[in-house]
Amino acid sequence: MACDLTAGRLKACKQSIGGLGKLYLFNYVEDAFTVVAGEGTAVNPLLTTVYEYEIEGDGNNVAESLVPDRNTGTTLNTQTSTIVLKKIDAATSAELNLLAYGWNSAVVKDRNGVYHVIGIDDGIDWTVAQSTGSAKGDLNGYTLTGLSTTGALSPKLDATTITAFLALVA
Repeated sequence: MACDLTAGRLKACKQSIGGLGKLYLFNYVEDAFTVVAGEGTAVNPLLTTVYEYEIEGDGNNVAESLVPDRNTGTTLNTQTSTIVLKKIDAATSAELNLLAYGWNSAVVKDRNGVYHVIGIDDGIDWTVAQSTGSAKGDLNGYTLTGLSTTGALSPKLDATTITAFLALVA
């Protein structure tokens, strides 16, 4: 049967770090990556430009919830991305308007150096919350919340694909 398990997993070492380090956004391209066994192995030539957002600090994450339904015979992965961008400015506000209006996908680099493809099937719907903060120590910036759905956990890019992908950063 095609959905039978094929492998186990040994205990992982305690050397992982939570959180994200970079966000890469790009306009939606159907089949942006060739995916084989959960791994992105090639970039679609129609993907020509990628925009890099450096993020730091806690509060940046992607949570995925892969839920099967016996009644319908379906499995749905809901991907929720939370990104915090510090300091409000006109150029960023204008670009984030386009982010909310448009169709886009993302790759996030976690703090362990793994590149995850988000919104690969239908893109990501982003909510953009801008806040000046009220106390001097509050966030003055943007909190982006992205919601996307797909049928499997996010593909991870292989080393060759990471190199090709990063060459597209504007």
